[in-house]
Amino acid sequence: MADQIKTIGVLTSGGDAPGMNAAIRAVVRTGLCRGVEVKGIKRGYAGLLAEEIVDLNRNSVSETIDKGGTILGTARCMEFKTEEGVKKCEELCKHCKYL
Repeated sequence: MADQIKTIGVLTSGGDAPGMNAAIRAVVRTGLCRGVEVKGIKRGYAGLLAEEIVDLNRNSVSETIDKGGTILGTARCMEFKTEEGVKKCEELCKHCKYL
């Protein structure tokens, strides 16, 4: 039981694409149904590096399925394209107080 996932994070990265909000909504609803806490990471990897992390729940994803773009926002992150940036993101995920 100690190895069971208790929290997951979801982010959108790069440019917008159709269906991103529907995908976020599906992740949140599936996670909640399975007893998993879901965190949203704003602005993609740039938001992860800045620790822009919010709770996602049924209310936060209701009425989003027909909206364009992504409710989490997205940004290109040049820092993530470096080995150091990837390692920093990895460490944040491993030790993040939110995830």
